[in-house]
Amino acid sequence: MKSFSIASGKGGVGKTSFVINLSLALSELNQKVVIFDADLGLANVDIMLGISPKFDIRYVLNGTLTLKDIIHPTEYKFSLIPAGAGIYELTQLSASQKLLLRAQMEEALYPFDFLFFDISAGISSNVLFFSQLAEERIVLVTPEPTSMADAYAYIKVLYKQGKIKNYQLVVNMAKDEEEGKKIYQQILYVVEKFLPEVKITLLGILPYDECVKKAIRSQIPYLSLCPDAKISIKIKEIAYKILNQKTQRKEIEFKEFLERFSNL
Repeated sequence: MKSFSIASGKGGVGKTSFVINLSLALSELNQKVVIFDADLGLANVDIMLGISPKFDIRYVLNGTLTLKDIIHPTEYKFSLIPAGAGIYELTQLSASQKLLLRAQMEEALYPFDFLFFDISAGISSNVLFFSQLAEERIVLVTPEPTSMADAYAYIKVLYKQGKIKNYQLVVNMAKDEEEGKKIYQQILYVVEKFLPEVKITLLGILPYDECVKKAIRSQIPYLSLCPDAKISIKIKEIAYKILNQKTQRKEIEFKEFLERFSNL
């Protein structure tokens, strides 16, 4: 299994939409994908999909159900581990709650090829925990200066706290390829200047597309609603890149994933 955290630092940059459509693109490539809605307490993956799972992470943390019990299949072939919405207690996991999740991870997640943690905005302890847990980290950024600043802040904190050195950048809502590459170069310049040990690579550039708004309002992934749109083509390209990165040594990958978890 290959695990990714998807973070942004700033909210409102299209992170959850990216996670959903990337998961769908990989599912269409016959990959078994699960999204872990790691925005605990303010979940919205289920809302964007127009679904209402009966159970969520609360039932695991209070001992009523196991993590495997709450995995919710979707009509788009990928699955979802739902998080509760409007529940303050979930915004800061305790050490015992992290251990409880750890104990159930292997049985629940082993069947999947890809795991995506949809991380909340900001740099809370939950954000840092799930970011360190993942094998790879994708940072989503838009051309807005605040988005770029917050993405850098996220990388800086994660490096200082967890010594995480490798990140993949996705520029979202870009006017064109040129603007996307310019944003990447600006962030790369700052990272190389102030965090010289950190490596950041460009995973992809997603264009601004009105179909995204229509998809969100319709509660349908834009890859399904507008399969021929430029953004749909670009998300498929990113899915192919990620698939090509994936090693075939599934058992070793999963063992390493669990070892990282146990050390947090």
